[in-house]
Amino acid sequence: MPKVARELGDAVVRKLSHGEVQGIGNTDKKPGTPCPSYHAVGGVAGLLLCCKPSGSRSWILRTKVGEVRRDIGLGGYPDVTLSQARHRARDIKDKIRQGIDPVAERKALRSALIAGQAKAVTFRQVAVRYITKKGKEFKTAKQVQKLTSHLKTYAHPYIGNMVVADIERAHIVKMLEPIWETKTETATRVRANVERILDMAGAEGLRMGDNPARWKGNLDLTFPLRSKVSKVAHYNALPVDELPAFWRDLKTQDSVGAKALQFAILTAARPGEARGATWEEINLRKKLWAIPGERMKNGKPHNVPLAAEAIALLNSLPRLSGYLFSGPRGKPISDVAMSKAPKVDWPRCDGARVPSHFPDVGTGEH
Repeated sequence: MPKVARELGDAVVRKLSHGEVQGIGNTDKKPGTPCPSYHAVGGVAGLLLCCKPSGSRSWILRTKVGEVRRDIGLGGYPDVTLSQARHRARDIKDKIRQGIDPVAERKALRSALIAGQAKAVTFRQVAVRYITKKGKEFKTAKQVQKLTSHLKTYAHPYIGNMVVADIERAHIVKMLEPIWETKTETATRVRANVERILDMAGAEGLRMGDNPARWKGNLDLTFPLRSKVSKVAHYNALPVDELPAFWRDLKTQDSVGAKALQFAILTAARPGEARGATWEEINLRKKLWAIPGERMKNGKPHNVPLAAEAIALLNSLPRLSGYLFSGPRGKPISDVAMSKAPKVDWPRCDGARVPSHFPDVGTGEH
C-alpha cells in the first residue's frame, strides 16, 4: 500500500520542480544532471506530481489494479488543479474497489470515440467515393459530369452535410418534393443515385437499417408514379415521301454538322458515334467503319459497312485532326453543331418551304 504523504497545499505544489541525479546508480548520467522527479502531494494515497526538466508537470496516480501496479495519468498541471487531481484520484480508487479496471475502461471509451468519429462521415464524402467508382464504369466524362451536377444541385443542399447514419426518410422526401412533378426524370435519377450511395454507406458500416431512398414499399407511397406525372415527348418523324427533298437540301449545306448528320444517316449510327468517329476507325480500302466497344452503347465493337455515298462523303472531308468531323480546336464537333443542320427551312416535294420537323435531331443518343 502506498505510503501516506503529508497533504500539500496549492502554494507548495506550485513551487515543486524537477530533480537532479544524485549519484551513479542505475543511470549513466552524471551527478547534477536534471531528471524527472515524482512528488507525493497527499490527500489520496499514491497521488504524485511528475515534474520534468522540460518544465512540464502532470498528475499521476500510482496504485494497484488487481495484481498489477499501474501509473494512471490524470492530466497536466496546472490545467488540472490540485483539488481536481485529488477528486479524479478518488473516483478511480472507487472504481478499482468496485472491480473496474480504469485503464481498460479508458481504452474502451477511446476506442468507442474513434469508432464513432470514423462513422461520422457525411453524405457528401460518401458521394465523392461513389462518383469515383461509377466514373470508372461510365463510358464518357459527360456522364460523370451529369451525375456530379445532379447531386450538387439537388441532393447536397438537403443532405450533403448530414452524417449518413442520420439521414431519414423525411429528409429524402424534402429533397425530392420540389422536383418530382416538374423535373420527374431528373428526380428519378437523383433518387436512384442517392439510394445507391446510401447502400454503399451501409455496406461500409456507416449506417444501419432500411435505406430511406428506396422506392418500392417506401417512397412510392408518397410520390406518384413517374409515368403519371411525366409525359414522354418523342422526336418528330419525317414523312417518308418528304425524305428525298430533305436529303437534297441537307447535301447542299456545307457545315461540318450537316456532313456529320449525312454520315449518321448513311451509316444508321447514333449521333454521338458519328461525332466521335476517328480516321483510325475508317478503312477506306475495305469500305468499313470499325467502332470500338468503348464508344458503343452496349460496350461491344461494331463494324459498319460503308456505302459508296458514305465513301464519297469521307473523301470530301478535310483531315484537320484525328476526328472525321473536327471542331476549331481539333476536338469532335458538339451535339449542338450537328443539331443545327436540320433546323432550316427545306423544300417539300410540292416545292413549298416548310419549317424543319427535327427540332432536336442530334441532341441525344436515341
